[in-house]
Amino acid sequence: MTAALIWLYAALVGAVTGSFLNVCIIRWPAEQSVIRPRSRCPGCLAEIRWYDNVPVLSWLWLRGACRRCGAPISAQYPLIELATSLIWVGAAIRFGVSVETLHSAIFLTLLLGIAMTDAREMVIPDQFTLGGVVLGLALAAVPGGLGLIGAFIGGAAAYALFWIVKLSAERLLKKPALGVGDIHMMAMIGVFLGLGGALLTIFLGSLLGLLIGVPATWLRGKLTPLSTYLPLGVFLAMGAAVAHFWGAHIIAWYVGGVLGL
Repeated sequence: MTAALIWLYAALVGAVTGSFLNVCIIRWPAEQSVIRPRSRCPGCLAEIRWYDNVPVLSWLWLRGACRRCGAPISAQYPLIELATSLIWVGAAIRFGVSVETLHSAIFLTLLLGIAMTDAREMVIPDQFTLGGVVLGLALAAVPGGLGLIGAFIGGAAAYALFWIVKLSAERLLKKPALGVGDIHMMAMIGVFLGLGGALLTIFLGSLLGLLIGVPATWLRGKLTPLSTYLPLGVFLAMGAAVAHFWGAHIIAWYVGGVLGL
């Protein structure tokens, strides 16, 4: 099979995965099934036919509206499908036909889903995080990757560390701090990236949250007083993506160049 065919196959799998990811993003925070009912128009509630549910293409063909009632269909749907497709193509280009491609594509897809649900609904569904832990451990068990022991240590350590941070912050601030969803998310990240990648994710996510999230949340709070929640999962997802791509180089630079070890 040529490289072009592999990339095309990855693009199609990614687009279909992105279509399902949209369903998860919408339904899991509302504690709804992703199996039933089938996809429906948000306006007239008519069931969407398969030919109107082709990733990206159907939305473009219908100009972002329901065929039956003309109600607008959010641009989120094709954008998530396209982004997921690019994630899977990128993984295939980087790693070829390998378990590492599946590892990378699944991990980044989970991060995208988590970032979207936290940004939209201020919640991180356990289906993404705890389900991701199971997937990460299963992939780690395949020879050639992080290894089952390394994945387990990374997930357990990140989970314990974030619980310590949560309890310490609550004792210091005298109010709730961090969500259990963030803790479950870090367990998933630790399983996929190992302990070093998880620690780097915490640093990068906290830095991005401080530099971007806090000012944005403050401004949003000025405009809408109730919107003062910092969706930490969004920034942890960004940090985890950076750690996934460049974590080994960043850690090597820090250990060798900064610590001089």
